[in-house]
Amino acid sequence: MKRDDSAGDMPQGGKGRSSFSGRLGYVLAVAGSAVGLGNIWRFPYLAAKYGGGIFLLVYLILMLTFGYALIVSETALGRMTRRSPVGAFGTFGNGGLFRFGGWINAVIPMLIVPYYSVIGGWVTKYLFEYLRGSTAALAEEAYFPEFIADTSSVLWFLLFSLAVAAVLFAGVKQGVERVSKVMMPLLVLLAVFVALYSMTRPGAWEGVKYFLVPNFQHFSWMTVVAAMGQMFYSLSIAMGILYTYGSYMKKEVDIESSTKQVEVFDTAIAMLAGLMVIPAVFAFSGGDPNTLQAGPSLMFITIPKVFASMGFGTAAGIMFFLLVLLAALTSAISLAESGVSTFEDQFGWSRRRSTVLMGAIILLFGAASALGFGVWDFVTLLGMSILDFFDFLTNSLMMPVAALATCLLVTRVAGLDRIIKEVEQSSEFKRKRMYCFFMKYMAPVCIVIILFSSIASVLGWISI
Repeated sequence: MKRDDSAGDMPQGGKGRSSFSGRLGYVLAVAGSAVGLGNIWRFPYLAAKYGGGIFLLVYLILMLTFGYALIVSETALGRMTRRSPVGAFGTFGNGGLFRFGGWINAVIPMLIVPYYSVIGGWVTKYLFEYLRGSTAALAEEAYFPEFIADTSSVLWFLLFSLAVAAVLFAGVKQGVERVSKVMMPLLVLLAVFVALYSMTRPGAWEGVKYFLVPNFQHFSWMTVVAAMGQMFYSLSIAMGILYTYGSYMKKEVDIESSTKQVEVFDTAIAMLAGLMVIPAVFAFSGGDPNTLQAGPSLMFITIPKVFASMGFGTAAGIMFFLLVLLAALTSAISLAESGVSTFEDQFGWSRRRSTVLMGAIILLFGAASALGFGVWDFVTLLGMSILDFFDFLTNSLMMPVAALATCLLVTRVAGLDRIIKEVEQSSEFKRKRMYCFFMKYMAPVCIVIILFSSIASVLGWISI
């Protein structure tokens, strides 16, 4: 049932606002945002470190409940107000709490996309080197630390950033949606191919069982904390993206069905990423715990060693890093699009001018993050490199606060009834009772746990 954007009891913004062509465009764009380095890079090393199958089980439960509730909330608020985060919060009031809640959701992606683009540059470099046939060199222990310490890494960051900017200049339908429609199906095909290759290596089946079969002996409280943190990162919750993409969604698009499709897409890619990486590591190391707990370096140091030890390692490396590059691009585009939309809404700027400012932010903070491993390695913040500090600031501190602000907006200001009404314009809302329960009681508790666990980790009280 199609309605005019000005209908309803909410003030509507953005007359003539860009929009997706339909549900497919929205789903693929949001999936492109959710399916990024969080799935391909972060999910496998956390799953490997925190128990494999039991981590996967906890993650799935959280994603289908807590994650679902926040995706629906942010999307509905975006579509209801037709605004990005600052405008969405401002629709309900002009006090300091509303401005803070809106701006923290808006600023997070602006701070993430610069360092995200640095990692995207690293991925681009690795793909280039695999295309050159440098498989043996990439497998050397010193290659990665030497590369990121060299000033040439900044050039790869710039190359990746220019690709993101080009899509943003093209707009929502011609840029973001069109790129997502091409990249996401290609990403899935590549993921399936690499996962099958990985699982058929000698010794890899033990890795498949470790990843897919829950072993409750591997369960710990940190399994839950790590899975909750990953869910935020993986589903693009509390980054302003879902507000922004929701504001581009037409009234007749089914929010609940779209959310289910995003859940399926995200889960499928996360599982494929685990099946790409963990069996390959088992095949290479025999399940050595030290290798499994390599952490963030798993993709840039351990996996190249795996490829170098296999037949057809160069071809596998090309396919794998092409896949990671596509995932990184779709997520970076989504993060940057949220910032562009905020500038358009709040300052009345043109898309071109807003994109130029977003590009300047990426260049400024991204260059600092890239140089933080080389000529600026003496600069540390709370004992962390510049890139690691921005990662901690956004993912461990700001995102839980932003999600808590959304919970308060939904339950204390807008009201659950208004959100339900927005969703039911185009959806049956079969999970309405679960949604209300989690937004009222469980989501705030989970968010506070993530926040305090992250702070305790930095202070050295616990190890995440």
